[in-house]
Amino acid sequence: MIYFDNAATTYPKPACVIKSAERALYDYGANPGRSGHRLSVLTSEQVFYARERCAEFFGAETENTVFTLNCTHALNFAIKGVCALYKRPHIITTDLEHNAVIRPIHSLAKQGMATYSIADSGETDDDLIRSVKRLIRRETRIMVVTAGCNVDGRITPLARLAEICHARGICLIADCAQAAGVIPISLSDGINVICAPGHKGLYGPMGTGLLLTDGKYPLSSIIEGGTGSNSEDVNQPDFLPDMLESGTINTPGAIALGSGVAFVKSKGIHRISQHETAICERIIEGLSGNPRITVYRSANTARYLPVVSFNVNGISSAEVAQILSDNGFYLRAGLHCNFLAHKKLGTIKYGTVRLAPSVFNTMSDAVKFISFINKNYR
Repeated sequence: MIYFDNAATTYPKPACVIKSAERALYDYGANPGRSGHRLSVLTSEQVFYARERCAEFFGAETENTVFTLNCTHALNFAIKGVCALYKRPHIITTDLEHNAVIRPIHSLAKQGMATYSIADSGETDDDLIRSVKRLIRRETRIMVVTAGCNVDGRITPLARLAEICHARGICLIADCAQAAGVIPISLSDGINVICAPGHKGLYGPMGTGLLLTDGKYPLSSIIEGGTGSNSEDVNQPDFLPDMLESGTINTPGAIALGSGVAFVKSKGIHRISQHETAICERIIEGLSGNPRITVYRSANTARYLPVVSFNVNGISSAEVAQILSDNGFYLRAGLHCNFLAHKKLGTIKYGTVRLAPSVFNTMSDAVKFISFINKNYR
């Protein structure tokens, strides 16, 4: 088996993550923050340590680091939470965005709670910046941008966008679903809210995610309930992380996510990125002479995440992925929950086959994949 579906979720997980989740179930099985007995306190301490690790990794304050179910959960908290601060704000996003971004924005617009515009990303960072600047209005209050597209891997110029947002009082929310753990991302880059999954480049379990905020824009909750704090008050707590962590969190998942972040830090994010990028570049090079293969990368775009989308001419992406699966190569086909990016690429009818390595893949995996494709699809 060669697993190249790491843009959906990383597999396998590091041994330290598995052991951490197992130990949490064995040794830290009480409800954190809900009781005063010793086991609850010990569990709370482990959750706090995990929160500290995640906060430090993204340059956030510990109390402004919220555990969520996934990146989609975090994005809904962020987008709807900031929107609630204003009366019908204008939101800018891009044509690279996942449905986890465009759907909540569109939902707000349908309810009359916001308006939005979609920036044409073009092929270069300058194209994207020019398009964003043209769309800014007096009522623009929120910008939601992916750090890296989950379809073709294109990296966006978040630092430059942050400068624009800061100068105009616009809240910048970054969807870091594909970029977290693969390229350096920090609130110190000028981002106001980072949303990230735990189960992808951070190597945590599924059912985990993060929302990290610089605190400049006070979020409101879209879910209310028990938090273990202010229980005498019918109002939701107005402080983080409690305000956004109603109900019992995924405690084993949060503790294991902390170990995943520690794993990435120990490996070195630059080393991970170089390793995964080298595998992608080897595959792109190996397929470049095959006239039946279309790889969706532009020579004008300088920076890409280690994510590659391609198609075999004349065969649907679903059929190609099925044949690959039958022969031990696990990739994802289809639209990857990203209507906008596929519309931009012209692949909306059949989607693409997507390949994404992890730290556990090898150059030998790449060579075997190239050999199979070139042997069977010429």
